[in-house]
This record gives sequence, C-alpha cells and structure tokens, in this order.
Amino acid sequence: MKAIHPVLAALGTVLVFSSGGALAQSGPKMTDGVLADASGMTVYTFDKDTAGSGKSACNDQCAKMWPPVPANTKVMEPYSVVTRDDGSKQLAYKGKPLYLFANDTKAGERKGDKVKDVWHVVTD
Repeated sequence: MKAIHPVLAALGTVLVFSSGGALAQSGPKMTDGVLADASGMTVYTFDKDTAGSGKSACNDQCAKMWPPVPANTKVMEPYSVVTRDDGSKQLAYKGKPLYLFANDTKAGERKGDKVKDVWHVVTD
C-alpha cells in the first residue's frame, strides 16, 4: 500500500456536504492573503493549466513535486473538479487546478510561489 502525504489525506474531505446539503467541513480558505488548505498549507496554480479546460498539465514527475489537491466530494463555486490523466479527481479554483508544493513543509510556507515564473499562490 502506498503512503499518502498527510496534507493530501487531510484534503480528502474538501467541501463535504451532508445529505441535507449543509456544509459539513470547510475547504481551502484565504489565510494571510493566500489560499490555503484546511491544514494551512499554501495551494498553487500552474500557468500551463488552462482555466475551465477540465484538465491538469502537471502529471507524472511534475505531480510528484506539485501534488494535486484531491477532490473526492461535491464542491460549490468558485471550486470545481477536474479529471486528471490517471482518472483521479483534482480540486480547481475558478477553473484552475490546485496543487501543493512538496518543499513546503510547514503551514504558511510559500516556497513554491513564482518557481520558474509559472507557479503562483492563489490570492483571490
């Protein structure tokens, strides 16, 4: 069995809804001016992704350094879900797939911002 990164495991319940439609848990939220997951880990977008395409351009080796934020549940605007090349579901914000950065090891770190001028924190 493959080990799951603890941050990814925590994100497995992003925006969970009960049968009555009430919000059971919150998903990513703005923290100190950037979008962060429930554990406070910064999430990023990738310039090579096209908003609204329903696809991620970061797969294979790329996804090891930039793990996709999983989406295993129903979501509400401005969030959506994209289907990755491997068939897994990834959370998107305003149509852009969301990622974590493997080198961020503590909540609030933003080491991935502006990497190669194509990775960016989400500020709105």
